[in-house]
Amino acid sequence: MEPVTKGLGRRTFLGGACAFALSGTSAASSSPPKRVVCLEWTAAGMVMSLGLTPIAVGDLKGYSQWVDQPKLPPETLDLGSRGEPSLELLEELDPDLIIATYGYGLEPREFDRFAPTYDLPLYASGASPYIQAKTETRRLGDRLGRRREAETLLVDAERMIEQSRTKLLDRRSGPVCLFTFFDDRHLRIYGAGSLLQDVLTRLEITNAWTGETSDWGISTVGVEQLATIGDARLVCLEPIMPHAHRMMRQSTLWQNLPAVRAHPITTLPTLWPFGGLDVAARFATSMANNLVSA
Repeated sequence: MEPVTKGLGRRTFLGGACAFALSGTSAASSSPPKRVVCLEWTAAGMVMSLGLTPIAVGDLKGYSQWVDQPKLPPETLDLGSRGEPSLELLEELDPDLIIATYGYGLEPREFDRFAPTYDLPLYASGASPYIQAKTETRRLGDRLGRRREAETLLVDAERMIEQSRTKLLDRRSGPVCLFTFFDDRHLRIYGAGSLLQDVLTRLEITNAWTGETSDWGISTVGVEQLATIGDARLVCLEPIMPHAHRMMRQSTLWQNLPAVRAHPITTLPTLWPFGGLDVAARFATSMANNLVSA
């Protein structure tokens, strides 16, 4: 599972970035919005991390499976597909603000008639996703009237990452390869340009994967490509689907990979790798806890 790009890359959205940003800024009211709708999961996670619950989010079933934290309450409504949200429900909800993230193939002009739109361009500029997340956390905090919560999140994220780095000092990890299973023959590996790579760098952990990555910092490759990372430790993000478990039990190719033979696979609890500072902090903590105990 990854952002719905519909074949459009990061730089494709730069031309429309200013227009989308202005639509969310110029229409901003004097009072903070209370009824906020999030078209996809990155926006929902960042809004929740600032202490505000969106009234509706795209693809709630997928959110519970691939994002998990922060938990959305039962009363949150499902907008339908992240790529094609229900316009009828949007009209009925009458939101104060609609929040999206660049890269999902959505045309912002479709939503202007329902409410002011606001963008989260975490992967739009080519900058470090972690640095961009810090900038966008402050900006979103200002827009939602939650600057204090934003500043607290900034401090807490830096503290948690530093604590994790310190925890790992006494057990210096070798190179790791961080991935999720796409199906029983393909993986999505997180490398250069990803939020998770930014955190690995801050933890002083070497990423064994140096292959070319997409605008979102991922490489989608066949399982056999893991032979190129030698005996690096494999770190897999949950969820691991039944077909992937079956493959790991039955595949001779998998069982004979140098990385598999060298170390037991390390699994991390589900988190949305395209999220904001709360994801970065949770990932750092999870890496420290799991690698120390490995």
